[in-house]
Amino acid sequence: MPTTRPTRPARPTYVSVIGGYEVAPDVLAAAEEVGRGLAEAGAIVVTGGRGGVSEAASKGAYEAGGTTVGILPGSDRAEANPFLTVAVATGIGLTRNALVAMNGDVVVALDGSFGTLSELAHALLAGTPVIGLGAWRLQRGSGAPAEVAADPIIRVDTPAAAVEAALAAAVG
Repeated sequence: MPTTRPTRPARPTYVSVIGGYEVAPDVLAAAEEVGRGLAEAGAIVVTGGRGGVSEAASKGAYEAGGTTVGILPGSDRAEANPFLTVAVATGIGLTRNALVAMNGDVVVALDGSFGTLSELAHALLAGTPVIGLGAWRLQRGSGAPAEVAADPIIRVDTPAAAVEAALAAAVG
């Protein structure tokens, strides 16, 4: 007797939202707006799962009814922010930055420090599109590889533009 397989819904878009742990209030507000807009569009929001930009983006998405995934550096889910649908405890420290960046079909990067820079590098090395809203800038003469002729990050000025660009880049 043949078995009928259930039909699967269309695969959702996963968007990693990255940025600093200690950032200005306007950056947190922008991250929350980005998370909200992504959730309203049906995207799954992936973050580092703790505070700062991760918490703000998760909060925006969660409050909009979206799904949020936090990839934590430690082995204790208790360190997760309260706006996660799924908390993944890795126990691998900052190495988890690669997992955060590479689990998005696209990455939205906000202001942040060296952890954000490492996530940007992982995304770019993997060929994942990166949308920058106040994120790091790659400048010629700053040690950039010769094959990088221009800033590889798609720059936007508003959270709404970041959501629109992320959704477009994830499809294309």
